Amino acid sequence: MNREKQYAGIDRFRLIAAILVITIHTSPLSSVSGTADFILTRVIARVAVPFFLMTSGFFVLPAYLNNGKEKLFHFFQKTALLYGISILLFLPVNLYAGTWRTASPGAHFLKDILINGTFYHLWYLPAALLGMGVSVLLLKMCGSRKSMGIAVLLYAVGLFGDSYYGAAKQLPFLNSFYNEVFSVCDYTRNGLFFAPIFLLSGFYLAKHAKQLRLKGCTAGCFVSFALMLAEALILRFLGWQHFDSMYVFLPGCMIFLFCILTLWGGKAKAIYRPWSMVVYIIHPLMILFVRRAAKIVGLQALFIQNSVLHFLAVAVASLAAGWIITKLLVRKKKKTTMSKTYCDRAWAEIDLSNLKHNLETLKSVLPPECGFMAVVKANAYGHGDIAVSRYCNKIGIGRFAVATIEEGIRLRLHGIKGEILILGYTDPQRIRELVQYRLTQTVVSLEHARQLNSCHLPLCVQIAVDTGMHRLGEDCKHGKEIEKIMDCENLKVCGLYSHLCASDSEASEDREYTNRQIQNFRDLLNLLKQDGYSIPHVHIQSSYGILNYPDLRCNYVRPGIAMYGVLSSASDQTVMSADLRPVLSLKARVILVRMVSSGESVGYGRSFTAERETTVAVLPIGYADGLPRSLSCGNGEILLHGRRAPIIGRICMDQLMADVTDIPDVNPGDVATLIGCDGQETISAEQVADEAGTITNELLSRLGTRLERFYFQSS
Repeated sequence: MNREKQYAGIDRFRLIAAILVITIHTSPLSSVSGTADFILTRVIARVAVPFFLMTSGFFVLPAYLNNGKEKLFHFFQKTALLYGISILLFLPVNLYAGTWRTASPGAHFLKDILINGTFYHLWYLPAALLGMGVSVLLLKMCGSRKSMGIAVLLYAVGLFGDSYYGAAKQLPFLNSFYNEVFSVCDYTRNGLFFAPIFLLSGFYLAKHAKQLRLKGCTAGCFVSFALMLAEALILRFLGWQHFDSMYVFLPGCMIFLFCILTLWGGKAKAIYRPWSMVVYIIHPLMILFVRRAAKIVGLQALFIQNSVLHFLAVAVASLAAGWIITKLLVRKKKKTTMSKTYCDRAWAEIDLSNLKHNLETLKSVLPPECGFMAVVKANAYGHGDIAVSRYCNKIGIGRFAVATIEEGIRLRLHGIKGEILILGYTDPQRIRELVQYRLTQTVVSLEHARQLNSCHLPLCVQIAVDTGMHRLGEDCKHGKEIEKIMDCENLKVCGLYSHLCASDSEASEDREYTNRQIQNFRDLLNLLKQDGYSIPHVHIQSSYGILNYPDLRCNYVRPGIAMYGVLSSASDQTVMSADLRPVLSLKARVILVRMVSSGESVGYGRSFTAERETTVAVLPIGYADGLPRSLSCGNGEILLHGRRAPIIGRICMDQLMADVTDIPDVNPGDVATLIGCDGQETISAEQVADEAGTITNELLSRLGTRLERFYFQSS
């Protein structure tokens, strides 16, 4: 499960933190009370930047220490890019204000770029970059405990250059030291003295936050904040502050606050992440905009001199502009084509346009009133359950089927809306989770229903009816038992369904058996009607039920493999000749090309021996990625430069070899296709499944989680 998606409190507080930063630069209460404004902007709002730093430490540093260097690299790359864009955005303002009209403009500019930030709020970005570098170096060299100790010492040094500067100036050696420090940087709240303690605190809490309790964290936050408030007021009275960003009690307050946020339940909102950062970046422009607009319309007294209204105007403008920019960025990202993605190993490409096309195609053969329950079990048949379900939600599908309670909870935690039916058995001991996550449970027998009912919790269920498959479900001949299930006072029966076990076959005996299953189901429904029971939603067709028995009038159908654009086998024939388009392509990059002389062998067991001088391409994909080992030794093929090449030797756990002797100009970095199209050639999932001696359902659902999945829309 994606860790970041579990922390709704952190996502929500991102926007609150961005608004607190706006208060720092607009002083909302200055026209009301100087003390109140100080408490708001110089005490309460000082949690904002430490929160952003702790969030980075919480998510990035644990991944780095678990060999997740990609996430650390992505952090540096993304933050540097954001900083570069921000510098360019505010450059006209800098030039207009004459920021670098000094005796040494080059040195001043370099200092601003590396440490201070080129605009008053941009210091956070170079601080995050430097602080992350320092934190990684400390963890690598000293371990977590010593690293935190060093970070505390650095923070203490920073304190005496910040809120306690008045005390430091009274000691000559400290005064000289900080004069040297301030010749390099304007403040000590930077990436060296300020950032590491919060980044490492986030890292520490990632490992230990779940051991803490909400009541204790709340009490700790209240006490530490009260102490920080008292500290700030005393320092203000003494007049010691150089730049009131750092307090003795701030780290403790932040640790308790962050713990509360990790324990804050609810649905995470990923859009808060870019939205909050855009608001942080652009709000000074909104300050200029509000001031200029107020002067133009003659409302300076209302929107400039009135600090409360000034803050509200800037906040609303920043949030609105930030929302628009964020939505445009998200939309652009969604429209990014696959040519802009890169993977140095193996990956799957998922064409969501084909998914939509397949659903529309299946819909066209069904009665108009019939709806869909999208089957997304087994990671959506290897296509990625979250992305597929989100897209289905987007195009209007509000019912989903999964196999296990874990799959259902995963969808809910990622914001999937609508009914989620668990097709498999769930132990009654987990009924609280079923209720909490609003999951619909399949009742597999009368005894199962009684066990669920005895828990005395209201639960939505659907009754599985065994019409001849003899797997799960109460026997269709047991009408009275099914009526007893419907009478369970704590169970809300919202569906009745069965499964057609031979609907994929055109053999006369299988069609006869399937029709008997359908009739058994209808007989049960008639019995329930005769006995006065209201019939809930009914469904009996999966993919082949749709394609071979499209005229059955049910409330909805359960498309599985057909939704993903393939049939179970290349030899399958269906009554309806639907224009299904494969959603998934499987690709890998050539990592090595080598020459093998005649008579030399390749791979485990020396199962391939070259009969000529052979060019071998090595691909970094194997059976640990879900590629069947039975494709070894020429049973399977790849596509490269639009031509076919046989797989030679035995497929390894992480690699395979292909004979590319007859394909010119093969080089490391070239992309090979294992499922999909390349030029005029195609290797279908059905073909691969047949060569492996299995069906596409198994082939696709076994594709491993270490394969990256890239989603795009081709049209």
